[in-house]
Amino acid sequence: YPSELLMQKITEDNQIPVHVHVSMSLQYVAGLKGRALVEFFHSNIAEVENEELRHLMWSSVLFYKTPSVEVMACVLLSTKAIYFLLDDSFIHADEHQSDFWNKENSDCENSSFHLSCCFVLKLNDLQSVNVGLFDQYFRITGHSADHIVTCLTRDSYNTHTFIQQLMAVLSLLARTPSPEPVDKDFYSEFGSKNTGKMENYELIHSSRVKFIYPNEEEIGDLAFLVAEKMDGLTNLPSLNILLYVLAFQVNHFEGSAQNTSSLQPKTLILTSSDLFLFDEDYISYPLPEFAKEPPKRDKYQLADGRRIRDLDRVLMGYQTYPQALTFVFDDVQNQDLMQNLTLDHFGE
Repeated sequence: YPSELLMQKITEDNQIPVHVHVSMSLQYVAGLKGRALVEFFHSNIAEVENEELRHLMWSSVLFYKTPSVEVMACVLLSTKAIYFLLDDSFIHADEHQSDFWNKENSDCENSSFHLSCCFVLKLNDLQSVNVGLFDQYFRITGHSADHIVTCLTRDSYNTHTFIQQLMAVLSLLARTPSPEPVDKDFYSEFGSKNTGKMENYELIHSSRVKFIYPNEEEIGDLAFLVAEKMDGLTNLPSLNILLYVLAFQVNHFEGSAQNTSSLQPKTLILTSSDLFLFDEDYISYPLPEFAKEPPKRDKYQLADGRRIRDLDRVLMGYQTYPQALTFVFDDVQNQDLMQNLTLDHFGE
């Protein structure tokens, strides 16, 4: 340890997405290669002498206590814990975090010394991993509200790779085996007697950590929700969700010193007749076991919706991933143009 293959892999993965601006401290981490990166991990991050770094990934993360603040993190998976190396500015982004983050180092703000805070989730505290629709994100759940983190990879490959690495590392943990389950039939195993609904697919790892995947009903519920937003204009049985992807909506600010743009996280859903943008809650659902009340907002909130038939053209940027798409719609306010003309020309 570490093998040449591992060092090559973490060097390749150690790249900040091009659309993200991060602090000097995280830029420093992203500049490390191979053995220097492993040594940095052992001298600055690792909590135990004999733990091994197994995987590195850059991802946006959300914390359960601060669901509105999405922040870029360097996620490091070792044989003992998952480390989230965060931008120091995140600590000051939300005034309600004072009980969540320790601010004793804030006197270093004005010096040339750049700080990062590191959130640690020990593998022994891990209880479940919820994988989002189409592997666009996953949520890691520990034993309390402080230990729930969602990684918004926006990339099924990165999600799949991390889950595979996590399962491999969990296999090394020595935990007492679970008691033998009582034999159950199919319906009592997967059905809920209260609701009659099928539960999500659950895979219980040998380390007793649950890996929970969405089932077909989740897509059905989403299709029903989308149909509701369309004011009943669409026949529900014929409504198909063709695409579900986590994206960013680009908002341009003109007139400032330099024209800047901000990225607003959105869930893009394409059906056979419409294009929707939703604000989705990626951290609160499904409800953790200790939650006393439902979250303050719904899982999906409609931000914008347009008919495909009103789509005039699609402009494509020439840059590499992430690709920028501009959808240009005809600016018709009323859905029935002829009715408007009739009223204007022949009405009173």
